[in-house]
Amino acid sequence: MKNRVTLIILFLAIMTLPLAAHAQKKIGVINMTAAIGSTAEGKKSIAELDKKFVPRKQELERLQKEIQDIQGKLSKQSPTLSDEEQRRLTRDLDEKQKSLKRSADDAQSDYNADTEETVRRIGQKMVKIIADYAPQQGFVLVIDDAQVPIYYAAKDIDIQAEIVKRYDAANPVSDAGAPPKPAAN
Repeated sequence: MKNRVTLIILFLAIMTLPLAAHAQKKIGVINMTAAIGSTAEGKKSIAELDKKFVPRKQELERLQKEIQDIQGKLSKQSPTLSDEEQRRLTRDLDEKQKSLKRSADDAQSDYNADTEETVRRIGQKMVKIIADYAPQQGFVLVIDDAQVPIYYAAKDIDIQAEIVKRYDAANPVSDAGAPPKPAAN
């Protein structure tokens, strides 16, 4: 009887050991896109992209203004314009609208490609930070909540702020506009 009780206690201990060990493991949640955009490198890259595309945006705005001017001229002066002038303005309007659409599509495509490259480049480095951080903190799984629908997540499993902090520490961004720091003596 004593052996049987000992076996039952041993069996119960063995069965509860995995449960106790499993209870200490955690799942982490991060929004990679938001985390990438929150890093110093991500913010700098976004600012550089926006600056890079300013001339194209200005060109699109100029074309849009020309289109509006032609449309205004056609609507206001239509009764006084000759048929030839109306056809010329209509052709010009059509050409400018096509040019605007092509230019806008090209600009958007180029912007998206540059953004995807930036996200990929920073994301690869961030995944390494997560891979180091997660086991140190007892996480058995880290989920990107932008990829997997999550209907509830406790605040203590969101690791985004810590990952961004560690990423910035591991990947410092030089400030081109900042004055140089004085050398320490």
